[in-house]
Amino acid sequence: MSKLVVLNEKLEKGDNIDFPDKFSEVNPHNLYLYVKSYLAGIRSNTAHTKGRSEVSGGGKKPWRQKGRGGARAGSTRTNVWVGGAVAFGPKSDRNYYQKINKKQKRLALECALSQKAQENKLIVVDSINVDSGKTKDANEIIKKLGVRDALIIKNELNSKTLLAFRNLANCYVIDASEVNAYLVAVYSSVIAEKQALQTIIKEG
Repeated sequence: MSKLVVLNEKLEKGDNIDFPDKFSEVNPHNLYLYVKSYLAGIRSNTAHTKGRSEVSGGGKKPWRQKGRGGARAGSTRTNVWVGGAVAFGPKSDRNYYQKINKKQKRLALECALSQKAQENKLIVVDSINVDSGKTKDANEIIKKLGVRDALIIKNELNSKTLLAFRNLANCYVIDASEVNAYLVAVYSSVIAEKQALQTIIKEG
């Protein structure tokens, strides 16, 4: 097992925590599949166009079939007319769901954590609490750690810490039970409490 440095409450180097080497052996394709599935699952699916049967009007044939020298037309609501239907357009009843099993979800999370650890973007702290609930105090912590944006993983989320980080656009706070591979991968850095990271590792 490799080691990760744990920062104390003053954000100074303290003891170490074991990080499994097997996480780095996971095929990155699992992470790709999970992210693809996750993004498909959160699609709003609101794009919808009307077909021939849904557009109002156009019931009467606009002119006789032959004899007027122009192209024949059966309706003013075909897809070639302005104000007509759309041919092969998107429908809101489409299902974008992509299945991914529990093992792949777990492997994707392990891969994402491993990548952050290899890039020195996985920061472990004894605890991260903002008892004042003030955003400026939360921002000071981020500045001290020198990160651009971060996913903050707490073992147990409290209201004061959530309140402090909520208004920071570059941070997102969750507890250990809510962690997924997409959130770990999408943020440039991950700040995890020691106990929270140990819980995530044990679940594997």
